[in-house]
Amino acid sequence: MPTFLQMCEPYFLYLEAAARSIPPIYGPLQELVRKGLLEISQQLTLRLEQLVLMYASFGFVDLEEMNPLSISCFFCGRFSISLSHEVSIFRYCAPTAYTASRFPRYLYKKMRWHLEATPEAPGRGQDSLVDYYFLCYRDTWEDTGQSPANSCPQIQKLWSIGRWVPLGPAEDDLYSWILCPQPLGDYQQLLTIGFEEPTPTLATDLLVQILTGQAG
Repeated sequence: MPTFLQMCEPYFLYLEAAARSIPPIYGPLQELVRKGLLEISQQLTLRLEQLVLMYASFGFVDLEEMNPLSISCFFCGRFSISLSHEVSIFRYCAPTAYTASRFPRYLYKKMRWHLEATPEAPGRGQDSLVDYYFLCYRDTWEDTGQSPANSCPQIQKLWSIGRWVPLGPAEDDLYSWILCPQPLGDYQQLLTIGFEEPTPTLATDLLVQILTGQAG
């Protein structure tokens, strides 16, 4: 399964880069063509997700994020939003706790984006800077202080997009990094979407709007 997912990566790279990259790498595309490329990318994402879940149901693969041999998420493409910023897309096969410590509570992630900023003057020892963004949902009964057993209505998922806020370990503390199973972080909510899960394409569209300052 990992090999098959890797074989799909070039297709994701082409589809997302051709449809989204700024400046366009294949020249300007008609809107109908652009939407068609994104639809193919979305269908490939959802089919791969279903395939991994089927393999997991038979015990052939593990979805546990803390297992280094698991398939908790897979790569879904990369595109540029400027000459110095690239976005990589990842999709979690199943909702996963935001952190291993389950903090913030009742928060689960479904997609992840890496925003990589390349220094404008490379070659001076400067590394690329990476920010992490997530599509998450939060169980709504948590806000009322009720538990699932005491809540009458069915639990709803409130979807949002947010940014990873690192809490530790310190970047220069190598020993703590070795002993830390997963970095500590908080969730800075940037956009509330609602109770309906957005499609992979829409979620990435919303992230681009956030990054380019167009989100309302």
